[in-house]
Formats: sequence, C-alpha cells, structure tokens
Amino acid sequence: MEGLIIKAISSFYYVSSEDTVYECKARGVFRNNNISPVVGDRVVFSPISDDKGVIEEVKTRKNLLKRPTVANIDKLIIVSSPKTPAPDTLMIDRLIALAVKYDITPVIVFNKCDMGDMKEFADIYKSVGFDTFVVSAKEGTGVSLLKASLKGFVCAFAGNSGVGKSSLINKMFGSINAKVGDVSLKLGRGKHTTRHTELFKIDDFYIVDTPGFAAFRFSDEFSVPLSLCQCYPDFKDYINTCRFSTCSHTCEPFCSLIDAVQNGKVNKNRYDNYIVLYNEIKESHKGER
Repeated sequence: MEGLIIKAISSFYYVSSEDTVYECKARGVFRNNNISPVVGDRVVFSPISDDKGVIEEVKTRKNLLKRPTVANIDKLIIVSSPKTPAPDTLMIDRLIALAVKYDITPVIVFNKCDMGDMKEFADIYKSVGFDTFVVSAKEGTGVSLLKASLKGFVCAFAGNSGVGKSSLINKMFGSINAKVGDVSLKLGRGKHTTRHTELFKIDDFYIVDTPGFAAFRFSDEFSVPLSLCQCYPDFKDYINTCRFSTCSHTCEPFCSLIDAVQNGKVNKNRYDNYIVLYNEIKESHKGER
C-alpha cells in the first residue's frame, strides 16, 4: 500500500493511507543505505495488522528540508507579528531564500494586526510579488483568505516564537489541538510549545507545524555566497547584466542590481538584507577550499 508519513517519533512512523493511520517501522535496508524516512514522505508499506505496518520504500522527494526535517513541502507560511517580537524582515528574507532554494512557494503572513499597523511591512513583499496576508488569529481578520490560498497544498508554518503560528493554525483548523503558549514578557519571545513535527490532514489541507525553523543554520544551506542571489526572484532581471561575470552585487562598480536599488526598482530593505545574508555565508565559509 502507499501512504504519507504524518508523524515520526523515535523509530516509529505514522503513515496515513485510505483513512487509516498505521504505526510503522522501517526495514533495516534503509539504515544500511543511509536513508531515513521523514514526515512528508510518500512511502510504500506492507500492513501487518489493522493498524501496524512496515515501510518498504520511500518515493522520490520533491524537496527535503534538513531542519526541521520534513519532505515534499509546497508552501512555506512565514509568520510575523507587530510586537513581542517586532517584525524581523531579515528573518523573513532568510526563510524566503530557503524556500526558493528548495522550490517551495513562500507565503508572507503578518499576524496580530489588531495590535498594530502592518501595512509598511506588507507592502515590501506585495511589491515583490509574494503572496502576502495581514491577519488577526484573535479576531479572525483575513484568516479565511489565507486559508483559501492553502487549499490542496502541503504547507509548513515558520516564524519566531510568539508570533502566533499555533493560534493561527487553530483558528483556521479548529480540530488541531496545538498547544498555544503565552508570550514571555521577560524574554520578548514565546515559549517553545510545539514538540515534534507533525502533518495534519483536514479536508483538502495538509498542515505541518514545524519546530526548529528559527534555529536552522542558514549558511549551511549555501555552499558559496554567490548562489544566494539566485534565491531572490526580484533580482533576476538584473543579476546577469553586470559588467563582471563574478559580480557579488554587493560593492562592485557597474553592478546592475546596485543601480536598480538606487533607482528604486528593487526594494532597498530586501537588498540590505541580502548584503547581511551574503556576508554571513561568506564569513561562515572563510578558509574553506
């Protein structure tokens, strides 16, 4: 039979197939071949009872994220809020670049609009062409539009603790009993309440609430800093027309991207974040051959 891994705890994999969830173990051949099934994998398994089975094969993946470990994501929902914490555009652009690298569609969500005006931030990403939503999980503002845009896709939620990811998921899909923690006023961030990666199926939706996105090591995802600009779709009209083929688009003369920023054709906030991320990757790989 074929199914989808919706949860993985220790060496047990919970596979959804034909309205039944099977608790499965993986064949030893996976360990021998250095393959580990993960949440989001499409698999072939052999049932050994009404609710237990053995995974025989992992189907070809569309993508595989390392941290959190999850496969075959269609959309990455990047959630921010106006305060506690304030919107972090560097974090947003970091996650957008990661999504683009893995062929995942980024969706930008500013939650808790009942607590502050998010238009300035939303306009940055709307102008680039990303799907952008301003919502309030508490009051329900904009939530139905966001939910409609996710129908039929496997979606992961990401963002700093305290921005209301779990509250937003609960508002859209009331049967998900994800824990919601109070924001720590002392630390200015939320308590970590999501304990493991799990894929929830509700009607035509698959939602994965993923711990660990805020802690992933961004520079490990890019072997060379020059590859970062390929993950900025708003740069694509400029990065191949510079005078120098090895242009980093950070400081070189006759750089088409820098010229586009100065002329208002590329958002300066996005470009400034690119410089920070480029230097972060460059510094991380310093000394490597």
